[in-house]
Amino acid sequence: MAGRFGGLHISLPGLGTILLRPPAGTTRTPTPTTSNLPPIYQDGPAVADVSGQQSKWNGLSSSNGNGNGGNNNGSASNAGSDSNEDSIINTTTATPHHQQFNEMAIVKPSYPSIHMNMEDYMSETERSNQVGDYSQLRTFFLTCFHSYASICATFKRIPDNGGDNAHDPELRMDFLNGVYDSLSSMPNAVHKTALRSIVHALLEEGRKLHSKDDVRALFVLLQCPLFSSPSAYSVYSHLLRQILGLSNSDHHLFVHWLKILEPNRFRNIVRHLLQFISIRQFPAGERGLPAPTRSRWWIPTAVRILALLNASNNNTSSTAPLISYTEFYNSTLDHIDLMKEYLTWQSPDQPGQFSYCQYPFILSIAAKRFILTKDSEQQMILTARRSLVSKMSRNQPPRLELFFLNIHVRRSHLVLDSLNEISIKQRDLKKKLRVSFVGEPGLDMGGLTKEWFQLLIREIFQPDYGMFIYYPNARCYWFSTSNETNLKEYNLIGVLMGLAVYNSIILDLHFPSICYRKLLSPPVVPANHSARVGVVRNFNLDDLAQFMPEVVFGLKELLAYEGNVEEDMGLTFQVSFGEYNEVVTVPLMENAHRVPVTNANRNEFVRLYLDWILNKGIYEKFRAFYLGFHSVCASNALIMLRPEEVEILVCGSPKLDLRELQKNTEYDGYKAGDRIIKDFWDVLFELPPEMQKRFLRFVTGTDRVPVGGMAEMSFKITRLRDRPAFLPSAHTCFNQLVLPDYPDRETLEQKLFIALSNAEGFGLE
Repeated sequence: MAGRFGGLHISLPGLGTILLRPPAGTTRTPTPTTSNLPPIYQDGPAVADVSGQQSKWNGLSSSNGNGNGGNNNGSASNAGSDSNEDSIINTTTATPHHQQFNEMAIVKPSYPSIHMNMEDYMSETERSNQVGDYSQLRTFFLTCFHSYASICATFKRIPDNGGDNAHDPELRMDFLNGVYDSLSSMPNAVHKTALRSIVHALLEEGRKLHSKDDVRALFVLLQCPLFSSPSAYSVYSHLLRQILGLSNSDHHLFVHWLKILEPNRFRNIVRHLLQFISIRQFPAGERGLPAPTRSRWWIPTAVRILALLNASNNNTSSTAPLISYTEFYNSTLDHIDLMKEYLTWQSPDQPGQFSYCQYPFILSIAAKRFILTKDSEQQMILTARRSLVSKMSRNQPPRLELFFLNIHVRRSHLVLDSLNEISIKQRDLKKKLRVSFVGEPGLDMGGLTKEWFQLLIREIFQPDYGMFIYYPNARCYWFSTSNETNLKEYNLIGVLMGLAVYNSIILDLHFPSICYRKLLSPPVVPANHSARVGVVRNFNLDDLAQFMPEVVFGLKELLAYEGNVEEDMGLTFQVSFGEYNEVVTVPLMENAHRVPVTNANRNEFVRLYLDWILNKGIYEKFRAFYLGFHSVCASNALIMLRPEEVEILVCGSPKLDLRELQKNTEYDGYKAGDRIIKDFWDVLFELPPEMQKRFLRFVTGTDRVPVGGMAEMSFKITRLRDRPAFLPSAHTCFNQLVLPDYPDRETLEQKLFIALSNAEGFGLE
């Protein structure tokens, strides 16, 4: 129920009832009152040890404002019992602390004297674990977490210093980490003491702190391992709300400080938040938690704090992210009404409504694919409906073909026919794709569509077409800088990628990851047709290293050279590129051949070099490619995707789990229990990862798997009788392996190895 002063009574398992007031900044007039929480003193809380006297343990010095140590009745019981803890925590006889803070308003902050080091703390922890007496540790936790001032007095390197050093929170992180690591394994009674003390710190009013020490205290508390337990969620939620209530400048400071954490500690904070969101999203009657109707703000608050961590994780341009972006995924959200979330996000008449789609980093790639697929289906239905209405308005009988994008091509003119079909049927690109080959009977049930994609991509990426340059060391393609290629063919590749996403087809493409960053630059095509698209501005050497590692090595040597660059290297601001046995020289600026590269301008030379390769030299071609992709995938759902996720949607995931494939396999002529089938899977599981990828490419045309994993793949093994001399063969369009009935495992292993080692391109058809 609500408290007298706008607070909220919460019941914590084993901790009793506590009044949580709104965080600082809410509009109400503070009124002197008492509660079942300890009073706040200028230089620390009242604490008691086993003798009822003031605690003086291992350098810990803490005295209360009235000089009275111990509990309110001057007696003490066993400090290891909950009853004694309650007598300490529930002290209410002190002078109201509001008056004290008003008197201190003009006084310089005065922190309690807490002198504790790592050695003393670990020594006491070891002693407590040996004898089973944690009274001194409970005293320590009761003191150090009692207020923001005591937190800073305990963990700051110099407690009396303030400031906002973005690169260093000025905390004794080793000591803090040691305290939290040991706290996790301590008895529940110690956890209760620490948690009650944290509650007091959160409820404290009229704090007088050094500059940014409130941010430091919240930074320390967010790392507390006790918040992994649902029993602490009521306290955790209010901690998160206080963090959210910080100013924008403090949030920036918070983001910078998060980057200094060790990856595992950063990961633990993320996991605590994700679990908190999941349990609140799918309540299972946890004891001690308020009803969902009374805690609607929990999830938006937690997600927004998670956004700070995500920003910190992404804002590491000089180093790798602390954790993978996939660790921010909350897979439990795959089971909510995702389209409702998407429509809420897209509804302009409901501004300010919370939606997970506002924070797409929390949605898994499977959830985003679902949203994108459903959005595309709705667009397909809308396009088909318009075609139907148009036919009926002209009194023309509707035909089934109206609901499909029908592609009719000749195998002998595959690229030309595909270009013509897509050019003519631009309005139908959002319909369900159906392919037929001229002169070949058959109904497309998915196999012909997959074959069309495979054959078309294989032909376009041939060196004879001159559209893409293959870099064998990096095993990927990049756009040719030649000016002789038809832009319509680049547009076709973009359309193919968009159709693949819309029709759940995995393409065997090998572009560097910067290609997908360019595809999302911007994620929605600008209304201004003259606006530049597909241009990446925040590029670096790592982007070029994805397909030109040797060139990057040379550029790094240039940047690190300690001699005279101009005299020793003789470079100018023009560069030469070799494509298809031809060398092309390109100026990087006006009068480039007259401008020498020097020690002073070599960084500018490298920047212009990268910009030419990644942007300027291929701009028109990539623009056609970009517009082709977005002509099919024009959707606001793309805003939610990272470049890595677009690559996975187009090309599949590189993670293989052949045991999942085994569970999903159908057999024609064999049974799962047959000797040869058991041998086949045993041989496959024992292959090295590279050979397993070869097998997947052999039977499907690509070494990647769908977003949902191999469990979503259809795979069939068909028996070939009386052909023990034959090699295994595959029909990649149907994910089908034709396996001869070999007499023994040795023959099976030998034949399979030969087939995988000699298969090229899209395998055997």
